[in-house]
Amino acid sequence: MSPFLVFGVIAGYFLLLMAISHFTSKQADNNTYFTANRQSPWFLVAYGMVGATLSGVTFISVPGEVGNSNWTYLQFVMGNMVGYAVIALVLIPLFYKLKLISIYEYLKDRFGQNSYYAGASFFLISQTVGASFRLFLAALVLQIAFFDAFGIPFWVTVMITIALIWLYTFRGGIKTIVWTDTLQTSFLLLAVVISIFMIVDHMGLEFTDVFATVANSEKSTIFDWDWRSNNAFFKSFLAGIFITIAMNGLDQNVMQKNLTCKNKGEAQKNIFWFSIVFFFSTILFLSLGVLLYKYALDQGIAIPERTDDLYPLLALNHFGILAGIVFLLGITAAAFSSADSALTALTTSFCVDILDIQKKEKNQKRTRMLVHIGFTILMFLVIIVFNSLNDSSVVSTVFKVAGFTYGPLLGLFAYGLLNKNPVRDKWVPLVCILSPVISVILDFNSEDWFNGYEFGFEILLVNAAITMLGLFTLYKAKIDEISPKNN
Repeated sequence: MSPFLVFGVIAGYFLLLMAISHFTSKQADNNTYFTANRQSPWFLVAYGMVGATLSGVTFISVPGEVGNSNWTYLQFVMGNMVGYAVIALVLIPLFYKLKLISIYEYLKDRFGQNSYYAGASFFLISQTVGASFRLFLAALVLQIAFFDAFGIPFWVTVMITIALIWLYTFRGGIKTIVWTDTLQTSFLLLAVVISIFMIVDHMGLEFTDVFATVANSEKSTIFDWDWRSNNAFFKSFLAGIFITIAMNGLDQNVMQKNLTCKNKGEAQKNIFWFSIVFFFSTILFLSLGVLLYKYALDQGIAIPERTDDLYPLLALNHFGILAGIVFLLGITAAAFSSADSALTALTTSFCVDILDIQKKEKNQKRTRMLVHIGFTILMFLVIIVFNSLNDSSVVSTVFKVAGFTYGPLLGLFAYGLLNKNPVRDKWVPLVCILSPVISVILDFNSEDWFNGYEFGFEILLVNAAITMLGLFTLYKAKIDEISPKNN
């Protein structure tokens, strides 16, 4: 594709986002930025969350990962459905009852100030890393499609991409994002559908043949029953449940959108309908993956060493102009929909949880904007570091890292919800730090220590369990301290 055509597509898309930002940020204040004044239509939030949840990781990595692990990713998504039900039935009612802006305020009420800071800090780390991974993929595609033609280095590509995102989010915040996500979801799904049509046309298939082609492919194998495998069913399914609870229900990025709905009932409807659309969208992406590999095989096209590169390679060089344009719109939409909400959520959490901005009478807006700029710069730096280190499929990397960073959050909330026991708040941050460290050690040595067993996504559960055990120990220690006085 011509670099100037690529530039025109991206520029046109960005102008659409700026137009939405202009109309949604009129008379915006901090309440608008953080909660959208709790006036978002639930169906709009549900549809927009599809694009934000799929992100660039799903858009590029899931079709490519079919070549490594077939359809076993769907086992993980099946677990996601159970996790979303828990979010809708347990967490949504709790957060609406407490009228929270940041969901980590719950930890302050339940345990104390130190636990509150620990939970918010782990979210800030997790979200910065996760969002940076996702944006890295999109910047990589833009580098190949446009910036390489002019000899522009990757760090400039990243800087421009993040700067564009900052421009349309810094005023309206979450209210703008709820509306831009609907546009981004539409382009994301449209890109996949048109890519499938292009493959069908190039291979001379009837559209009715697509279902048989996908179903009969050995790459469409869903279930893996080998307990030692990273993709074993019980590992993937359980990890899908708890990673969803951790990365969606206990993630300010996702929950901030849910909390913009008018009431608990509408937020619950949003979760249920979103989860259904998300499930079938994932099947669409997996089907695309099967077709991509079949097309490459039939056309004698060499499969890239890194599976994340397969879809971009074919879409930009083999499927024609239309497919290339919608692919660029799709990956740009995927990148922007994950990064814009991440920046807003990071800004919200830092302002509310760390700076306690609501108690400051002066310069609230200025403080919020400076924090927004700060996280923009931080994401830029993380992407540059990741680019120098990345050597594996990003979809696996993101969830693996999440198992270590979201584990303490899952442990804190699970302990708080399942019992009413107090803990020694000042020691909670230490428990939250030690839990991931112990989990990393277990993961690194699992094959030697556990008869060849390899941890997959379920390392999150181990991490959360260690956190809960640590919290229980803190509780017992407190009882031990006061018991002699009772004697």
